[in-house]
Amino acid sequence: MTTAPLTVPLVARTVPIPDPGPLLGLLPRTGPLAWVRRREGLVGWGETLRIRTTGAHRFADAEAAWLDLVGHAVVRDEVGLPGTGPVAFGSFAFSPGSAAGGVLVVPEVVVGRRGDQWWLTTTSLGRVVPSATLPETENEPVLWHGEVTFADGARTAVDWESVVADAIRRIGAGAMEKVVLARDLEAYAERPVDVRALLGRLANRYPGCWTFSVDGLVGATPEMLVRREKGLVTSRVLAGTIRRTGDDEHDLALAASLARSSKDGEEHEYAVRSVADALAPHCTSMNVPESPFVLHLANVMHLATDVTGVLRDDTTSLGLAAALHPSAAVCGTPTEVAASVIAEIEGMDRDRYAGPVGWMDAQGDGEWGIALRCARVDGEDGRRLRLFAGCGIVAGSDPERELAESNDKLVPMRDALSGG
Repeated sequence: MTTAPLTVPLVARTVPIPDPGPLLGLLPRTGPLAWVRRREGLVGWGETLRIRTTGAHRFADAEAAWLDLVGHAVVRDEVGLPGTGPVAFGSFAFSPGSAAGGVLVVPEVVVGRRGDQWWLTTTSLGRVVPSATLPETENEPVLWHGEVTFADGARTAVDWESVVADAIRRIGAGAMEKVVLARDLEAYAERPVDVRALLGRLANRYPGCWTFSVDGLVGATPEMLVRREKGLVTSRVLAGTIRRTGDDEHDLALAASLARSSKDGEEHEYAVRSVADALAPHCTSMNVPESPFVLHLANVMHLATDVTGVLRDDTTSLGLAAALHPSAAVCGTPTEVAASVIAEIEGMDRDRYAGPVGWMDAQGDGEWGIALRCARVDGEDGRRLRLFAGCGIVAGSDPERELAESNDKLVPMRDALSGG
């Protein structure tokens, strides 16, 4: 952990406010933080402090630092909902060996919405209660980055198909049941990318997903790794995918075929089982539906299952995310074997792709999604991005179809960047 011990406490004040307009419309150009779904959630800007961690203990170190910070904080919370008081936005690397590590960012300003309740939280270091006013952002219009060109990432499409074929052979030989393989694309914009432009497009096209922006990682994930709220734990598992055609009648037929697919059903079962097993030690009771439902998104459909439980201990939302990561949905089964195969054959550092992304408050409540359908803004000039997508490989997989599925999963970010 690189954050030095604080000599002054964190001071936070939360007050109710009237409807300020769409949350994403409040963000400034610099350092926007966001976690929004169906116009509800949290946005933040400015930076009171950040906690950086690395290695295998990146989750535990970040959690310990956060609990120590809020344990000494001076808080005035006039709203008292999950997400009020001091809040940290976070994002963590998929692999313990990645230099990306983990980060928790405590914004100077947070605006939240739940139902018909809006609130404003301000934080600072010291004993003076920060000012509870909403900054003006109208003078920072959203800028467009111009034309975007795309190029192969770590592997070409043909090379990636060969990697998938290698994984299928290993599965057939009994090395594992499932492995998730990811690929990346490079994107280069004419001008620096204004993350707010991407957030707006993603939120409008995928309102049912969690649109996020944390420390340069931006995307819209359909998968809730874990939510902890007042003792209730929820995890949404997605595994098994089919592309939509835009024809409603045909899409209903495709949804039915997805629900009947033995390949996709097998992949989904592995993912659900891994989540239920990881949550069981922390829950007194759990509900694991016997059959998944089909989640319809703008470009694809997924098999989905919502696993719920009642928390038996005081594990924070980040602690639960650490217990779940990596699930079979982003790694494979058995986890240790799949992770080893990923490190051996995938050929790239996933960075924070497929790692937990979300937020946590001082009570430990929070929401952590899996960083999917996302891109990392790289480069000092903000013109270069890495886009990511991944597919679950099982015995019945076909390399060509998996490549097509990965291309489908790249569509949200490609369209957001190109204005599609």
